[in-house]
Amino acid sequence: MATAASSPARRRPRRGSKGPNSDLSRTLTDCTRRGDAAAAMAAFDSAVSGPDAPRLLAHQYNQLFHLLATADTASLPNPADAARRIFSHMLDSGASPSEATITSLARVTASDASNPAAADEAFDLVATMREKYGVAPRLRSYSPVLAAFRRAGEAGKAYAVDAHMEASAVAPEEPEIAALLDVSTKAGDADKVYEYMHKLSRTVDCVGEETAEVLEAWFRSCKAAMVGKAEWDACKVKDAIVANGGGCHRLGWLGAGPWTVQRVRVGGDGQCEWCGCRLACVDIDVEETQRFADSVAGLALQRETKINFSQFQLDAVVTELRDRYNGKWPLVVLHNKRIAKLMENASNRHLIETWRANGALYTSPIGSNDDWYWLYAAIRLNCLLVTNDEMRDHIFELLGSSFFPKWKQRHQVKYTFSKGKAVLMMPPPYSSEIQESEMGSWHVPMEEKSGDERTRIWLCIDRTGPCKQPHEAPAANEVVQDISPTEASYGCEQRRPEHNGGSVTGKRKDRN
Repeated sequence: MATAASSPARRRPRRGSKGPNSDLSRTLTDCTRRGDAAAAMAAFDSAVSGPDAPRLLAHQYNQLFHLLATADTASLPNPADAARRIFSHMLDSGASPSEATITSLARVTASDASNPAAADEAFDLVATMREKYGVAPRLRSYSPVLAAFRRAGEAGKAYAVDAHMEASAVAPEEPEIAALLDVSTKAGDADKVYEYMHKLSRTVDCVGEETAEVLEAWFRSCKAAMVGKAEWDACKVKDAIVANGGGCHRLGWLGAGPWTVQRVRVGGDGQCEWCGCRLACVDIDVEETQRFADSVAGLALQRETKINFSQFQLDAVVTELRDRYNGKWPLVVLHNKRIAKLMENASNRHLIETWRANGALYTSPIGSNDDWYWLYAAIRLNCLLVTNDEMRDHIFELLGSSFFPKWKQRHQVKYTFSKGKAVLMMPPPYSSEIQESEMGSWHVPMEEKSGDERTRIWLCIDRTGPCKQPHEAPAANEVVQDISPTEASYGCEQRRPEHNGGSVTGKRKDRN
């Protein structure tokens, strides 16, 4: 039977092939490679001025904006005017701007030194891109605008950018926070500096050289010396440090008089070589812990047999590893299949029975994932987790939590064996992150590319005024110790207020 020949599918012309704007496409690609904005603009003007002007593609407009954003003003005197002209052509042609389009245009516009209103114009482009063009701004959209207001010393407008970022669910990173700190410092706005110091501490663990210099400039200023409380409620400050997981109280500037700023190193025990302050091993705060535990429980209940997870008895969790903490039992969490295999051996069977007799064993049911059980116990009861599991699989990816890495660093105990004996590798005695003490001093770690904490440089920022008091000797900084806020000194406020009496629960999980 004869069949009709099917018509061949129409092929799209390849980029760079013959077509109405193929010459322009090749020229723009070449100019992008060479970074030649002037030649690109000449090609654009030539292409759109003729009677048969081609319709430009979106990526070609973006190529032009990208070139103009990095243009050398020696060869192209006013890139911002050129960018406005291209954008007008783009809208007239019916092309839809993307986020990259508006971001590049805002970058070029914000850098226009000849126009006093350039930063405002750039901010308007970013602030209205969702409303006008249906595209959401990203961090890179705001950065050039914030930098422009920083250069102009427009603190109020910089704060408006920050507020718009927050409303758009865009989180600033270190460069943006450094810009906000700098403009606040120059404006002498102590409250804003304090606010952004804490935003910085929640965003990064350590700071780069530029940020360090911004902080040094603030603390060496006359305005910084004038702010702060000469007297404060020490118990309230300590309670706040406990509630915040240690390392900060967020109650405002403490102390009075000028500050000293030194670049120092910190000993292996966390003691500052300059002021003698012992740094804290910082944990996630009370609210974060509750949200973290709830998220684990929620995910577990979605994916596990609900009755199994709901019947998991947390009151069976014993607090400490026996050989380290006065003979108290840890909780061993093993999967049912693993238990069945161990019970086949007589000596293993005796071990399992001993654990069970002492309430030190929880067996996760068949069909369940034991990870949910030991993770929830360790989070909810704020205890140590003994495991060599790196916690990188899909379960931990599901959490998607910003506080998981910090929690893991603070609570995970790894182990190895030496001559048949287990060697525990405890969490570090202090955290390399920005810390605010109960006496009002600050310690800010700087980037250390080698990864060697012994060589890390810290900013030690301390008062030298008449209210300065000796630093207290910190108590032991262990999660498994339960001390009240009034007993805790800076560097050991890691306990939760609800942990009254006894020891906080320890936890163990063994894997092959």
